[in-house]
Amino acid sequence: MSDIKRLTPPQSRKVNTLVRRTCCNCDNGNCILLDDGDECVCPQLISYSLLCKWFRIAVLPADKELYAELYHTEDMRRCSVCGAPFASSSNRAIYCPDCRKRITRRQTAERMRKMRANVTR
Repeated sequence: MSDIKRLTPPQSRKVNTLVRRTCCNCDNGNCILLDDGDECVCPQLISYSLLCKWFRIAVLPADKELYAELYHTEDMRRCSVCGAPFASSSNRAIYCPDCRKRITRRQTAERMRKMRANVTR
């Protein structure tokens, strides 16, 4: 985890959102750790790299999907419908979160149709 990771623009937006919302050292875009009397802009907010060690160790693991996308690319699963990579918390997951919603709704509707057909007969 000591190497500096380069971020794509969507990853950078996710990281910046995560820094602003959950990092305890970010105060209105300024880094408290680097404050020596003058306000210092958080370096994580102005770069396309993972520079802040505190962020990598303490904040990034809170977002499991982004963490898996950045550090465990070989461990990520691929959705069987759309092929998108996703972080799974179980070994039985086969759909990404977006496809899982669609598939679950479709399966529920199909199950309810069968159940209603059996009741009316």
